[in-house]
Amino acid sequence: MTRISLPGRTDELFGVKDENLRAIEEILKVRIKNDGADLLIEGSEAAEQKAQSVLLQLTTMMANGYHLAGGDVRLATTLISENESADIKDFLLKAVVRSGKKTIVPRSYNQRRYLEQIIGSDMVFGIGPAGTGKTYLAVAQAVSYLHTKAVARIILARPAVEAGEKLGFLPGDLQQKVDPYLRPLYDALYDMMDFEKVERLIARHVIEVAPIAFMRGRTLSDAFVIIDEAQNTTPEQMKMFLTRIGFGSKVVITGDITQVDLPQGRTSGLVDAIHVLNGVEGIGFSYFDQRDVVRHKLVQSVIKAYEKREPAAGTNGSPKAASSADTVTNAPASGPKGGAA
Repeated sequence: MTRISLPGRTDELFGVKDENLRAIEEILKVRIKNDGADLLIEGSEAAEQKAQSVLLQLTTMMANGYHLAGGDVRLATTLISENESADIKDFLLKAVVRSGKKTIVPRSYNQRRYLEQIIGSDMVFGIGPAGTGKTYLAVAQAVSYLHTKAVARIILARPAVEAGEKLGFLPGDLQQKVDPYLRPLYDALYDMMDFEKVERLIARHVIEVAPIAFMRGRTLSDAFVIIDEAQNTTPEQMKMFLTRIGFGSKVVITGDITQVDLPQGRTSGLVDAIHVLNGVEGIGFSYFDQRDVVRHKLVQSVIKAYEKREPAAGTNGSPKAASSADTVTNAPASGPKGGAA
């Protein structure tokens, strides 16, 4: 059993009805009791040390003026559970993206490595299940780059594979037909910037949201380019897109290789690209898993349950790509002109 004293704003640290202490107990499998001015931590020796590290590091930060935001204690505890020597202050204060009206902090080590790769490499693949922040963080970084004039425009693309050959039967012009399939990208933009500003930038073609098929024949220079739901591209579409990239651009490709919606027997362009491009200098690969999910906690359990049932082969008969959270990092290349935000 470990006894520690915590001077300062303990009410803020403990949370409403000690909810923050309960989060530490849940993640580290310890029991924490109030004993007068002290806390008693009971669990395995390693777990007690980790709980003590979380509480003492956060107490020191608060003594220096830091105010806890929602989820900070749970995030800090998760970080320490994965790496006992982690510096919580460094993570919470330095690993941020200032994107328009929001300041965004990565919620896991994989998310932080992903952002670092985006800054350090000209092309990055973000691969993992839904809810892990792949697209959201990429859009946040794109908006940050636009604000600091590191790029001149943002291009967001995704395949409209769900529509198949049925687009012609949908009402409206071509843009109105494909807009529903692009809505998640619009939602991310509106979360970063005021609605009116997004609309102005779209009208001026500073921000472009379009199906990947619209990229054919173009050269995408001085831009932050994101292709979302890349698992639903074909190898031909993926090659077409990646060879559109011009000077001064940064590219992020996101997708979930377990959620391929292509017709049975068709190889995913994302799975193909992982095998073809792994090891190419200047291209980074970041992998996410259920620990990185930032939605309802049940989503983590759902993903984990489905992963247990996954066959050895990937979707649609494609070889299953590496699912490790370890990042495959290649030599970083220079970023777009103007540097990182």
